[in-house]
Amino acid sequence: MSNLEKLAKRHVMPVLPLRGITVFPFMILHFDVGRLKSIKALEDAMINNQLIFLVAQKDPRTDSPTKKDLYKVGTISRVKQLLRLPGDAIRVLVEGVSRAKIRDFTKTDPFFSAEVEVVNPSSPSDDAETEALSRQLISTFEDYVKLNNKISSDTMVSIMNMEDSNQLSDIIASNVFLQLHEKQILLAAFNPKTRMTKLIEFMVREIEIMGIEKDIGLKVRKQIEKTQKEYYLREQLKAIQTELGDKDGVTGEIEEYKKKAKVSNLPDEVHQKLMKELDKLQKIPMGSAEGTVVRNYVDWILDLPWSAKTEEHIDLTLSKEILDEDHYGLDKVKERILEYLAVRKMKKDLKGPIICLVGPPGVGKTSIAKSIARALNRNYVRISLGGVKDESEIRGHRRTYVGSMPGRIIYSLKQSGSNNPLILLDEIDKMSKIGRAT
Repeated sequence: MSNLEKLAKRHVMPVLPLRGITVFPFMILHFDVGRLKSIKALEDAMINNQLIFLVAQKDPRTDSPTKKDLYKVGTISRVKQLLRLPGDAIRVLVEGVSRAKIRDFTKTDPFFSAEVEVVNPSSPSDDAETEALSRQLISTFEDYVKLNNKISSDTMVSIMNMEDSNQLSDIIASNVFLQLHEKQILLAAFNPKTRMTKLIEFMVREIEIMGIEKDIGLKVRKQIEKTQKEYYLREQLKAIQTELGDKDGVTGEIEEYKKKAKVSNLPDEVHQKLMKELDKLQKIPMGSAEGTVVRNYVDWILDLPWSAKTEEHIDLTLSKEILDEDHYGLDKVKERILEYLAVRKMKKDLKGPIICLVGPPGVGKTSIAKSIARALNRNYVRISLGGVKDESEIRGHRRTYVGSMPGRIIYSLKQSGSNNPLILLDEIDKMSKIGRAT
């Protein structure tokens, strides 16, 4: 307090508004000053007793603050050094001396000047509560330092040896990253116990945030390391493939698959499934049997006619001409087929239409089906079921089996070249153990 022994309780002195900075007692810092009013305030302080009142602006973005834009509580500081910088700016070194609050502004031009009331710090208390708060404050600051590598060990040692609770709280507050309004709350807390309690509260919250930031940073770092490792391994794999004469390798194969998928006009659900299979293929080691299964599955997906479709038209007169042209007689059969086509023409949303043709070999069952396909303008495909004993040949095998293949129906769709062919299940009666159609 030797710096304030000559000061009265109230004293008129120049005021320097600060942007985003709060100065505490016992704090030494330097900052640049470029505003004309602030420079004139510094010059006035140097002419008199080198004391100046530093107070923070409520909004750092304000270029020309008024009295209402300044906080009431600030710090009387001593100017230790001035350094002229290019462009009429000044770098100033100050030391915080004591808290003070503005009673009234005496002038605002050419610089701010105000009557400030010095707030003398209360004498340190030796009670148990103050001691407990001091210990808790130091312990919390130690936790903060562990997460913040910007605070030097010398600062930590000097703080550990402080006995004055006023100085302890102010020095710690000046070394902790806090928001401007939080620092202003601490500066305006004249009671040491209240100040230490608030500072502990702010530091605990900051420690929690820094802990979360550290966890996020570790996760991001691990992800980056994983990505870099994968990139490095892929580059190595490309180099090995180039040496072996396989320039493109799996990556080139997958790119070809993706190009085919773009022009195949696949449904969204099928496209998503295909992308998952390609991602799986990229992770499968070269030469693996599973890779062959995935490739076979992807090839079949891309070969199926997902969007190819023939336009169906039903003309009963033309259909009758085609049936008569292809078959002599069979009047009842042709009449029944024409009746079915008439119903289908009237009921366009007829689901699952199946016609069952029964008769001895050679009477024209297969050729009748081919004529129906020609009459409807549909592609025709025949599936011979003679000798089929396993339903997997029709339905297809599970992909878990070695050498699994799609069934006859999927193969017929690929063979037909459209997604609405007329499929003939020929010799279906031979699938029955009793030798007749069911």
